[in-house]
This record gives sequence, C-alpha cells and structure tokens, in this order.
Amino acid sequence: MSHSGRRASVHVVTQAHRSLSDDIAYRQRRYLLMMGIRAVCFVIAVVLFVNHLGWLTAIPAVGAIFIPYFAVVFANGGREPDNTRGFMEYHPNVPATRDYGTSSEANGGNGHRPVTPGSGDN
Repeated sequence: MSHSGRRASVHVVTQAHRSLSDDIAYRQRRYLLMMGIRAVCFVIAVVLFVNHLGWLTAIPAVGAIFIPYFAVVFANGGREPDNTRGFMEYHPNVPATRDYGTSSEANGGNGHRPVTPGSGDN
C-alpha cells in the first residue's frame, strides 16, 4: 500500500555539520594561528622601535593590538555553518522505468510476455 505520492526523505550524510569536537579543534587552531601572528607582529614592532625606525613601528604594533580582539571574536563566535540549508534531500538520478501494464499490452496484444535479453536464449 503506498502513501499517495509521499516519498521517504533521505538525507546526504556529507551535508551534515561537523562534530562538536572537530568544530572546537578548528576554532582553537584558528585562534592559535592568529595569536602566533600577533606575537610575530609584536616582536617586529619591538625590533623596529629599538632600531629607531619611527612610524614603521606603528604598522606591526597596530596588528599586535587589534589581532587579539578578532581572534577572540572568531574563537567564541559559535559553530561554523557548513551548510546554510541544513540537510539536503537526496534525489537519485535514475532513468524512468516503463510501466508495461499487462503482458498482452506490452507485446502488441499477442498474449505473450515481452522477451528480455537472456530470458530464453539457452
């Protein structure tokens, strides 16, 4: 008995969100990378300041000041949306099948079953 046109919805597993532990690890790696860049900016700013290079010191100093803000915001921003539409329903791409109805209609009304390859070739 069919459900009058209702099909079971099938979801593609590859469209699922990454696990919580994977998401946390990703955000931690991104945070540590940004803080590493900040440390490099800070060291460059100190070296430029010690060598009396004036306004060139401000460029890495600004990076060292503002990068921690963005690192924290990105780290605490919540889970990354992998797929904004949620689960995608799987629609198989198969050719349409023919509905032969009764066997007499399918073989031109001669009353015999349609012959399929390999069905009596022995």
